[in-house]
Amino acid sequence: MTLRSETPPPPGNLQIDPPPDSDTPTSAQLKGDIDSGRTADKAPHMDIGAAPLGTCDEAGGTPPTPQRVRLARLTERAPSDKAAAGSVHQRAPRVLPAFVGVIIAVAGVLVLALWLTH
Repeated sequence: MTLRSETPPPPGNLQIDPPPDSDTPTSAQLKGDIDSGRTADKAPHMDIGAAPLGTCDEAGGTPPTPQRVRLARLTERAPSDKAAAGSVHQRAPRVLPAFVGVIIAVAGVLVLALWLTH
């Protein structure tokens, strides 16, 4: 199977379904919210991490309580400008035309300068 350059390798190419709501949410559900694109801050694909979310807190002896995780899930899923616009990365469609315009302008200045000095 050939992968296109934009396609992440497995398992990063897997679509993630949002986790269900729970009375006692876990850090894994918060990571599931992020990976599924529900928080509108990244593309909805699996993100492989060296340590699962919340591992450092647990190793330090203060694992996140369900109340803290519930608050984090609600805060992360709050409506935002990015979510309302429907664009994860908020890339403006005018960037590419502006870039091409600058290249054409620089080329025009160079051609004009060479023509005037010749």
